[in-house]
Amino acid sequence: MNRYKELLVWQKAIDLAVEVYQITEKLPKEERYGLISQINRSAVSIPSNIAEGAGRNTNKEFNNFLGIAQGSSFELDTQLIISNRLNFISNDEYQKIELQLEYIQNMVAKLKKSLNV
Repeated sequence: MNRYKELLVWQKAIDLAVEVYQITEKLPKEERYGLISQINRSAVSIPSNIAEGAGRNTNKEFNNFLGIAQGSSFELDTQLIISNRLNFISNDEYQKIELQLEYIQNMVAKLKKSLNV
């Protein structure tokens, strides 16, 4: 494939990662090495694994990396739920990101299905 930048799911995942970074800038500084670091890594992992998988040689390999991206999206959601429950992020911020995550998760699932592996 190698043209990962043309994949809408990759583009949406990049947008999500940027938005997540903007949200985590507002979290308490004492969470810099805790939740902030975990959240940012999870957010970056989604488009990164889509890109890495697209650059692999087989659909099976691509499918594997899409699975990792999907796992990172669920990890991110979990971390954002915790942040929301700790009142680090508002309900509105969480719901906005959650909608984006669900959209990306659905796109990844459809892309995985289309690979026929």
